[in-house]
Amino acid sequence: MSPVFLYFYGQINVTMELTIDLNGMKFYAYHGVSPQETRVGNDFTVDVSYVFEAGAALESDELHDTVNYADVYGIVKAEMEHPSRLLEHVAGRIFHALRAAFPQWTRLKVKLSKLNPPVGGEVHSASVTMESR
Repeated sequence: MSPVFLYFYGQINVTMELTIDLNGMKFYAYHGVSPQETRVGNDFTVDVSYVFEAGAALESDELHDTVNYADVYGIVKAEMEHPSRLLEHVAGRIFHALRAAFPQWTRLKVKLSKLNPPVGGEVHSASVTMESR
């Protein structure tokens, strides 16, 4: 992402957007339509990518000026613990919970994947991706 330069009264003010990606968060959960999926469970992964104005964090080197990865993980984990029938529903809950917790984000992308979905054949994963711009 390239910086946007704004010129004010002889000084250059730089606004920097930063993207942080948390990839491959692994969970065992009970999401699915079939009774077996809700009883036995399955492996899932979640990828989250978010963008925010990072000027303060770049200058201060302080955690309070950015978003703690552990906080993001905690929200995703909490939503993954509530069973749903549809991946779309789970991804939507994660998306909205993150948006509510971090309104300073300018963009958010959530990808939820069910590994080895029960489709009657060999499939690595089925995924749902939600994204705001």
